[in-house]
Amino acid sequence: MQTVSAKEWPVLLTFRDCELDTRLFALRRAGQACPLEPLVFNLLAHLARHRDRIVTRQELLDALWAGKVVSEAALSSCIKAARQAVGDNGQEQHSIATVHRRGYRFVAPVEEVEPPRPPGDGDTVAWMLAPPAGAAATAPRRASLAVMPFTDLSPTAGTRGGTADALAHDITTRLAQLRSLFVIAQGTMFALHERGIGPGEAGQLLQVDYIVNGTVRRHDHRLWVTVELAEARSARIVWAEIFDRPLDDAFRVLDDIGSQIVATAASEIETAERKRALLKPPNSLDAWEAHHRGLWHMYRFNPDDNARARHFFEMAVRLDPSFAPAHAGLSFTHFQNAFQGWAQREPEIARALETAGQSLIADDRNPAAHWAMGRALWLSGHQGPALVELEQAIDLSPSFALGHYTLAFVHAQAGDPQAAVAASDHARRLSPFDPLLFGMLGARAIALVRLGQFEEAATWAVQAAARPNAHAHILGLAAYSLALAGSLDQARAQFATLRKVLPHYGIADFLSAFHLAPQGAALFQQGAQRIDVA
Repeated sequence: MQTVSAKEWPVLLTFRDCELDTRLFALRRAGQACPLEPLVFNLLAHLARHRDRIVTRQELLDALWAGKVVSEAALSSCIKAARQAVGDNGQEQHSIATVHRRGYRFVAPVEEVEPPRPPGDGDTVAWMLAPPAGAAATAPRRASLAVMPFTDLSPTAGTRGGTADALAHDITTRLAQLRSLFVIAQGTMFALHERGIGPGEAGQLLQVDYIVNGTVRRHDHRLWVTVELAEARSARIVWAEIFDRPLDDAFRVLDDIGSQIVATAASEIETAERKRALLKPPNSLDAWEAHHRGLWHMYRFNPDDNARARHFFEMAVRLDPSFAPAHAGLSFTHFQNAFQGWAQREPEIARALETAGQSLIADDRNPAAHWAMGRALWLSGHQGPALVELEQAIDLSPSFALGHYTLAFVHAQAGDPQAAVAASDHARRLSPFDPLLFGMLGARAIALVRLGQFEEAATWAVQAAARPNAHAHILGLAAYSLALAGSLDQARAQFATLRKVLPHYGIADFLSAFHLAPQGAALFQQGAQRIDVA
C-alpha cells in the first residue's frame, strides 16, 4: 500500500475544521481525534496533496492498493468513509468533490503549517492523543486497542529494534488486519514508551478500551514471552499467557507466538464485548453493540436464537451500513437456516449470498467478508470459488481462525482430507476456546473418516458432540463415526440423545446438509446402517 512520506510535503494540513497530520498519520476534526482506517487516511492525504487537479479513480486504485485487483465498490466505500470523516456526504461535497466521469478533486482551501507543540515540551505526542470516543459523531464506534512495546528481559538486551520490538510490531499489524478493531498506530505507542509512559497511563491518555503488553526473554536457545490483555479503564486482566518455545527457528517461533496472541486477544475481546452488549437495553445499542449482541445469539445454534441474531445483525447494518462484520453475521444466520433445515433451503442460500456480497461491498479487505462469501458459495455448491474466497480471507489476515476452520470444513467433505486436518489443527491452535470449536473438531473427524481412520475420527467427533453448543449434525457425526469404529453401543446411545431433540432425524438429513464426496457419503451411510438408522 502506498503511504505518504512526511519528507515530501508539510506535516500538517488544515482545512475547514480539520487538521490532517501526515507525520503522525492522524486526523483531527473540531479539536477531536477521528479514528481512520489506513486506506481512508491515505486516500485523504493523496487527494489533499494533489488538490490542484482532478484525481482519477484509476489513480486512486493504483495509489491505495498498489496494483492489486479490487472492486470499484471498495474505492467507493473508501471515498464514503473519507467524506464522513471530514463532514462531507454525497450531496454536500465541501472537501471532496466528485467530478462526473472524471474522478475526484479536493476542493477545500488548505493551509500548510507546522504542528503545534505542547507548552514547555518538545514533543507532539500528547497533542494528537485525543480519545477515540471523541470522534463518535464522525465515525462508527469500534472497540479500541493499543499494543505497548514489549520489554526485553534478555541478558544481552541492548538497543531497541530487536525481538521485543519485532513482536509488538507484528501483533499490531495483525490485529489491524482483522479490521474489526480500532488499533492505535505503532509509532504512537513507541513515542509514549520513549517518554516512560506505562500501560496504565497510556490507556488513560489514549482512552482506549484494551491494552496489550508483555515481555520477551531469550536465553539458552529458548524464548519466553509473557503477554497480558487488560481492560484499560478498570485495569482488569482479561487474558494472560506465558509462551515457552525452543529457538530452533526464531522467525517461525515468533510468527507462531504472534499469531496465537492476535487470535486469542481478538477472541477474548469479542467475548467481553458480547457480554457487555448483552447487559444493555436493546433499544440503546449502537452498531458495534448490536453486532455483538447478534453474535451472542448466533453461537447458540438453535432456530430461536438464530432468528434473534438475525434481528440484531439487521439492526447493526441499519445503524452502520459500512460495518462489514455485521453483514457477514447476517449471512451466517441465513447459512444456518439452510444448513440446519430451519427454513426453506433455496431462498436462504440466495440471502446468504446476497448479504455476503453486501459485506464485501462494505469492505472487501475484511477477512470476515471473504469468510462469509466462502461459506455461502460452498452452501450453493460452488466449492472451487468457495476455497478461493477462504484463501483470500487468510491472506488478508493469517491469524483469522474462522478462515482456517472453514477451509478445514470444506476440504474435509470433498477436498483434500490431509489439508483439512492441518487447517483444523491450526484453527484450534489460534483459537482454542472458540465458540465454533465443535466445528473445528467435527471437520477433523469427517476428514479422518474419509482417510479410513475410524477410531481416531470417533474420538474427535465425540469431543465435538460434547461441546455445549454442538448442533444436531455434529451429534449425528459422532454416532456414525462411532459405528464405523465398531463402538455400536456408544453409537446407539449417541444417536438416542440426538433423537430426543429431533425425533425424525436420519442419515438423509445428515447427507443433505453436507456436500460429501461419494466415497465419504458411502462410509457414513454404512455407519448409519450398522446402528439401524434409515
